[in-house]
Amino acid sequence: MSNLRNSVRLIGFLGGAPEVKEISKTKKLAKMSIATNESYKNEKGEKVEETHWHNLVLWDKQADIAAKYLVKGSEIAIEGKLATKSYSDKDGVKRYYTEIVVNEVLMLGKNKS
Repeated sequence: MSNLRNSVRLIGFLGGAPEVKEISKTKKLAKMSIATNESYKNEKGEKVEETHWHNLVLWDKQADIAAKYLVKGSEIAIEGKLATKSYSDKDGVKRYYTEIVVNEVLMLGKNKS
């Protein structure tokens, strides 16, 4: 049950190709975002569809796999944990952002490449 404390699982479509950076000879980092869709009926009974974007971070072997096989529009399932970071913008205002540090990636659907 300890894995449930900070666990995220999503299925979605990549919004763009992974951006891969080599941090050192043994460390790689890939960043990308996926879109998930949600639909519901509002109080008038009309169907409403919403798209939510999620920032993903993949390290090392996962980053290599993403760079090799994933392209914009790929459907993937991910499992990971939430990480919130902060920075100061140009006006000195502290800003926060949340990303998902991915532990596992599963490629779904057909290969887009």
